[in-house]
Amino acid sequence: MTHAIRIHQTGGPGVLKWEAVEVGAPGAGEIRIRHTAVGLNYIDTYHRSGAYPIQTPATPGLEGAGVIEAVGAGVLDLKAGDRVAYASPPMGAYAEVRLMPAVRVVKVPGGIGDTQAASIMLKGMTAEYLLRRTFPVKAGDTILVHAAAGGVGLLLCQWARHLGATVIGTVGDTGKAKLATANGCQHTILYRSEDFVARVAEITGGKKCAVVYDGVGKDTFMKSLDCLKPLGMMVLYGAASGSPPPLDLGILAPKGSLFVTRPSIMTYTAQRDDMVKSAQALFDVVLKGVVKVSVNQTYALKDAAQAHSDLEARKTTGSTVFTV
Repeated sequence: MTHAIRIHQTGGPGVLKWEAVEVGAPGAGEIRIRHTAVGLNYIDTYHRSGAYPIQTPATPGLEGAGVIEAVGAGVLDLKAGDRVAYASPPMGAYAEVRLMPAVRVVKVPGGIGDTQAASIMLKGMTAEYLLRRTFPVKAGDTILVHAAAGGVGLLLCQWARHLGATVIGTVGDTGKAKLATANGCQHTILYRSEDFVARVAEITGGKKCAVVYDGVGKDTFMKSLDCLKPLGMMVLYGAASGSPPPLDLGILAPKGSLFVTRPSIMTYTAQRDDMVKSAQALFDVVLKGVVKVSVNQTYALKDAAQAHSDLEARKTTGSTVFTV
């Protein structure tokens, strides 16, 4: 018998329950993985709360790392004992042991530990597709990153700086400003006390930004449009403060013929080849030291409710990992 976090009804962090579960043998095309570390991501709170509908009972979590215990029929490129990681449906990462489709995991290279892998798969591949595919950032671009001290934000700042971009980031307090600055953000804006639209205009000399990466949503989206230069792109990849109001597309023309997109890692990694390439690009920049991982909080998996409470209260920075 093993244990997992289970949700029997959606709601606040208190619905997360630590329960005994049974995990059978892997079926065709599956592996059984014993987790050593599990990643915490904001999307987990959306599933738990019902903001993103799920069928209950369920085990949340989309990111984990560990060791393969057994493989099912037809799995030829993986074997028991391999270290693997993933950031992909189906949900179920908040578990000591689980079954997983073999096509949705990748081998973890030497030089990257399990805790590190569990902290970067979802956030890191998100940063990869945002910077390299949604809007290919190049040297000379000026970009705005909201929640620059968050898990994705810190990776975006480092990676974008490496690509030669000028990085502006919004943060909640001076401590987070220092953290963002240490991770490649050249200009920080305290969004609680400063008008970030005015500050972006000041920093850029009125030229504004080529792209805004916004994982906050409701609190930042509309003002972010005014931070874009003509033909700039608004990238809404999350909604930590809630979904923005419906957008009148007519306003995009007078604001500079802007582009708006709502991407998802699930689309960008739906095909295995795309997922593997994304993971390899991520592992490459981590192994080269271009992107450094900040695992700033760890919790025992059974304490998932507390972790969710802290995440939603914006008490966390960087990545958070559950130990298993």
